[in-house]
Amino acid sequence: MASFLLFSLLTFSLSNAAAHSPPTAFHFPIRKDPITRQYYTTITMSTNITNLNLVIDLGGQFTWFSCDQYNSPSYRPVSCGSNRCKTFKTFGCISSCDGPKRPGCTNNTCLANVYNPYINWVYIEGFGRDRMNTPSTDGQFVLAGYDIKSYAFSCSTNSEALTKLARETIGMIGLARTKASLSRQLSLAFKLPNKFALCLPSSSENGLGDIFIGGGPYFMRPVIQDLSKSLSTTPLLINPLSTAPVYNVGDPSDEYFIGVKSIRIDYKVVSFNNSLLTIDEGAIGGTKLSTRDLYTLLHDSIYRPFTAAFVKAAAAKNIKRVAPVSPFEVCFSMTRANGSVPYVDLVMQSESVKWRFYEANSMVKVNNTVSCLAIQNAGLYPRTAVVIGGHQLENYLLEFDLVSSNLGFSSSLLQMNTSCSQHSLPVVALNGKYNFGFSLPTVALNGKYCVSFYFGLLNVELPVDKIAAIAIGLLPVRFVYVGSH
Repeated sequence: MASFLLFSLLTFSLSNAAAHSPPTAFHFPIRKDPITRQYYTTITMSTNITNLNLVIDLGGQFTWFSCDQYNSPSYRPVSCGSNRCKTFKTFGCISSCDGPKRPGCTNNTCLANVYNPYINWVYIEGFGRDRMNTPSTDGQFVLAGYDIKSYAFSCSTNSEALTKLARETIGMIGLARTKASLSRQLSLAFKLPNKFALCLPSSSENGLGDIFIGGGPYFMRPVIQDLSKSLSTTPLLINPLSTAPVYNVGDPSDEYFIGVKSIRIDYKVVSFNNSLLTIDEGAIGGTKLSTRDLYTLLHDSIYRPFTAAFVKAAAAKNIKRVAPVSPFEVCFSMTRANGSVPYVDLVMQSESVKWRFYEANSMVKVNNTVSCLAIQNAGLYPRTAVVIGGHQLENYLLEFDLVSSNLGFSSSLLQMNTSCSQHSLPVVALNGKYNFGFSLPTVALNGKYCVSFYFGLLNVELPVDKIAAIAIGLLPVRFVYVGSH
């Protein structure tokens, strides 16, 4: 009884300490589905505490998910004509629900165009709102969970909307430049800087990637410095014409474009019509970032000289080209005797600002002896000349700063002996809600208390001079002396 009381008092103390500390940033984990290669995260909704896995869409305008099993007493529709509905720039109202009132079936509801980019289809649904609980972070550790009382999203009632999404997921979460995006809603709710960061994992077998909302610092163990201090930056550009499937006339694009000036392979500039890299008067061309596309897509007039230059540079390194392996056109025999493949540099606003891709991002291993160039031909008439796909974004820390309208990008984390999937932030769980950390066993909270799960154990470190062991149910808990703080 005394041990249980001690634990209860500790929980109460930690909960109250967190309750009076406003969050400085939030964190969501990223997993990569090995089948679809889509990236997805988990959010916690409703007073019923419902965990939902949603595919991450960097260009998605808002969050949507299937409400077939979503029975939430705290769900409310977003009324048509409300101020919130107006900020979403929707196109009307939903008033066609004949069944009993439930999430996804309400009348006089703000209309939402639910878009699944993997089948290029739009579904007419309604906006709703509900409570969301999300963990805060200091860039090193996952800390207390905070409630957003009115997070807006759309319920999908059509099962076809989930077609081609990863099996573990039931919808999508948008990070685009809109007021309904995950990052913007959290930033507005807690008065945080309008910025977020992604660290996409190449695999989630050994650890998870990261979404940070609200800004840095960002720490990637074993690197000890704050990576936000060493990011290269390039302006985020606005495409003047929307790239969404449905939009109002005159709306600009919500997606993220950058200004690539040239492309180099092993320091040599690839020769092509560089005007394709500029967004023209018809909003055609330019370079954007995408988590929807698995690999980078190049306009045919860029792709052909690019691949020819890459093959030539690879031959100079005695890397032999072999027959293509679908869906890739340019493949090589890769053995231990080969040297490293050619570097690919995207040169931004000046020669000193470049985004370099090494072998892990420029190539895909298709079997034990063959790797292929992870670049695909977008054809002669793509809307965007260069689309930097998910494979090329992996293991880089990318910060989307919408305050200064800049993209910050790290060098490859693999070159720093770390990655976006080598570890996961350990977890401090407060308010009686405990979660599992995945790699690191201890967490410092305000420099005093340390709490985290580690392989089923909850380690609680206190500045006391003794060790006590207690058990709550089947869960063993340790109190460990760590000296004065």
